[in-house]
Amino acid sequence: MANPVVPSSGVLSPLGLDAVRLSPGFWGDRVRLNHEVTIAHCQDWMEREGWIGNFRDPARRRGREFSDSEIYKLLEAMAWADHPALPELAETVARAQEGDGYLNTRWSGNRYADLEWGHELYCYGHLIQAGVARLRMHGEDTLTEVARKAADHVCRRFMDTAETCGHPEVEMALVELYRATGAERYLEMARRFVERRGLPSLGEIPFGRGYFQDDVPVRQAQVFRGHAVRALYLACGAVDVAVETGDEPLLKAIEQQWERTVARRTHLTGGMGSRHHGESFGEDFELPPDRAYSETCAGIASIMLAHRLLLATGEARYADLAERTMFNVLATGVALDGRSFFYANPLQVRVPAEPREGVNQAAEGGLRSPWFAVSCCPSNIARTFASLPAYFAAADAGGLRLHHYSPGQVRGGGMAVEVETGYPWSGGVRVRVLEGGGRLSLRVPAWAEGATLADAEVSGGYASLAVRAGQEVRLELPVRSRWTFPDRRADALRGTVAVERGPLVYCAESVADEPPLADVAVRLSPPAEVVSAHHDGVVELEADAVLAQPGPDGWPYTREPVTPAAARARVRLVPYHRWGNRGPATMRVWLPLAD
Repeated sequence: MANPVVPSSGVLSPLGLDAVRLSPGFWGDRVRLNHEVTIAHCQDWMEREGWIGNFRDPARRRGREFSDSEIYKLLEAMAWADHPALPELAETVARAQEGDGYLNTRWSGNRYADLEWGHELYCYGHLIQAGVARLRMHGEDTLTEVARKAADHVCRRFMDTAETCGHPEVEMALVELYRATGAERYLEMARRFVERRGLPSLGEIPFGRGYFQDDVPVRQAQVFRGHAVRALYLACGAVDVAVETGDEPLLKAIEQQWERTVARRTHLTGGMGSRHHGESFGEDFELPPDRAYSETCAGIASIMLAHRLLLATGEARYADLAERTMFNVLATGVALDGRSFFYANPLQVRVPAEPREGVNQAAEGGLRSPWFAVSCCPSNIARTFASLPAYFAAADAGGLRLHHYSPGQVRGGGMAVEVETGYPWSGGVRVRVLEGGGRLSLRVPAWAEGATLADAEVSGGYASLAVRAGQEVRLELPVRSRWTFPDRRADALRGTVAVERGPLVYCAESVADEPPLADVAVRLSPPAEVVSAHHDGVVELEADAVLAQPGPDGWPYTREPVTPAAARARVRLVPYHRWGNRGPATMRVWLPLAD
């Protein structure tokens, strides 16, 4: 089956990419843009920066120690998209592989000398995932052979050691290769990697063992911590191992860690990772808007994990978080033209970023860049959009479930359906049964109080009813603006409020800082909706606000509270995923409340 995640058991069964066809709309347009623009953009920059050239001549190597992984993520994107450039790039990679399966352009002469930072197994993970994608879409060829040789090398080298990699990733890749080939050694190798972590299996580093989740065994952890991408990739691998081995305690451990992380360490956008230091989770309720890291790759990893938990359990709350993160991190991470990207996704930017050309050497938020010195995010975006339709629906024991809404056709669970919707701008979802019949279940998001679907039974976050060929059903989701208040324990957010509409988080964006957002406070009257002039019917909002008037300069602290003079104003709010497309701007999601 052409799907990035194909578990052998679980409440839900995934559908192949050929079973979910997205038509023009919010997500269909982005999938097409990815195929037509972003994949080629990534390949061009990898050639320009010499990262593909490393496979031709490692002696003249350029880029970071993990840059090989970006080529592998690009190959995975190409595999899912059936991109014509794949065969030539795969041949370039294949020529660099050594006879025993080892493949790394940085460490060939000094293998596995630095498991903490070397990223060799991490790179293999992305190579194997690319090979699995190609195998499922096309069948055996050069890329699948390279991936299997590398996986066999990993099994020979690491099966009977106590070692693992400083950056988890290979675990879920090996499980997926097992699922695609039936070779038990890949599953066993993945299981051992998961069980070794936290014993500990790695050396001390300045960030501490928690940075790469080597402080406690996976089963004993209470919450996701350390480097956010590492933590989430490891959790994905643990879920995969648990599902394939029937290890219910391991699955339950990850579910509990996810629950606490979502409840206490996740941004309103679904973004994960509060600290620039270590690209890491903070402590509970440490959710500063301006210092939020919320890396695009961490958002993608969160979607991958939520999807795995959804397939295993069938519980809608996992789809709820996946949707929040898709609309407010994944869609935010790439510009509307498909050619520039965010690495970090803070919820407030105080100073407009300085525009720059070429490679961005940093990863600060607020600047869309065509490429980064560490460009994990663009290639991750490319492979995710290339496989995105696989996340939209699944089959269950009674029929078909739709998790996410986009115009298109879905075939599975004993039926074929056509979906028409203007989601997320409007909340009507019309589903026409083209063939077959059975139980059709449509997810009702947690925010959608008052949703209606005639004759449907609503349970566990899904509205379900029996359908037959020729029948049409319409789900009405109340997509309207709403105020959202933070938990009082999130001290960086006290005295603020945010605005959401349907699945979208909104923000105030000020190009050239006019008006100055530091002086804006909002009043709790209902935000007015404004349909933008854009061709895609974007809904923007306006809120009542006050604009503080500048006071005298001097010492910024006083003995008595001071209420600055303020003028009435209106503040324009745009969907968070669209901010930063009009040039340098300030931005904030959490808005101070007026007195």
